[in-house]
Amino acid sequence: MRKLKNEELGRMEPEEFASAQKLNACILLDDIRSMNNVGSAFRTSDAFRVEKIYLCGITATPPHRDINKTALGATETVEWEHATDIKSLIQQLKADGYQIVSVEQADDSTKLDQFLPDAESKYAFVFGNEVFGVNDDVVKGSDIVLEIPQFGTKHSLNISVSLGITIWDFVSKTKFFNS
Repeated sequence: MRKLKNEELGRMEPEEFASAQKLNACILLDDIRSMNNVGSAFRTSDAFRVEKIYLCGITATPPHRDINKTALGATETVEWEHATDIKSLIQQLKADGYQIVSVEQADDSTKLDQFLPDAESKYAFVFGNEVFGVNDDVVKGSDIVLEIPQFGTKHSLNISVSLGITIWDFVSKTKFFNS
């Protein structure tokens, strides 16, 4: 066994990515303080062809050196938009047929391993502030609240880790790339 060289990976060119079918999911980053987390969200979104990222509230927007450091060019491939008010954005996404999914620890949450997404439905995954999490009003207005089970002494995961776990889980359960 040997590691593959970059030219053997069969990666898309940016032009090819732009016209490729996207995952039926978008990501909402609300009041994210760390630009490294924002850049990582872009990079993960590129890897799994997420439809779009919405950068809400105080979340920084490209171009910025600290975002670019972790995004590695994904800000040029993944569609994104800034939204000042996440509540208005969520109302619009619901009107457009998206299920709003907050990733948060909450009573009556659905554990990620129990989440059964419909491959034909559209989802908007919300990730909140590094300290305060997803806004309470957003949690209350969500169609689903997903919780990633954790078994150690800490009670949280970094947003970029939570996002990667959640999107991979969604991709694997909907078998998006198998079709």
